[in-house]
Amino acid sequence: MYYKMNIAGLDRELPLCPLTDELKIAAFVIFGDCELTTACAAELLKRAPEYDYIITAESKGIPLAHEMARQHGDSTYFLARKSVKLYMRDVISNQVNSITTTNTQTLYLDGTHAAQMKGKRILIVDDVVSRGDSLRAIEALVEKAGGIVCGRMTILAEGDAQNRDDIIYLEKLPLFTKDGQPI
Repeated sequence: MYYKMNIAGLDRELPLCPLTDELKIAAFVIFGDCELTTACAAELLKRAPEYDYIITAESKGIPLAHEMARQHGDSTYFLARKSVKLYMRDVISNQVNSITTTNTQTLYLDGTHAAQMKGKRILIVDDVVSRGDSLRAIEALVEKAGGIVCGRMTILAEGDAQNRDDIIYLEKLPLFTKDGQPI
């Protein structure tokens, strides 16, 4: 089963995947889809507030953050990692329970990047927002670093996220019954 939709002027078919016995979600993966990533970045930048830096969570938001930064002419964007890397120093962290991940995860921010964020306007971007858990975890990291969250952007708002007025998004993505009918 697939859900057909138009995103940033491009038609895509998203496979439906079971989340529970009664609920399915449409899988949206921009990895490897350069055309879609480029188009979505351009559309989001048209709606973006003024910012100093972009941040996203590892991993599906990376191509979007990279392309938005590239198109905007930014030399740097930040990444909330899912594990601490050897090169990271003075790490700050925050836990998250994402709808697409079975276990609690911890997001980590390099202390060098945290220092760069202090007093700066930070734009949080992601590919899909559903419950908003990942956004809240990133927002907490930005605040711990002394940054100022100036906006939250995503390509797709899934389920209840469509009703939030603090997220800028391109398209609504419904949830689905076990039979693949939009809810």
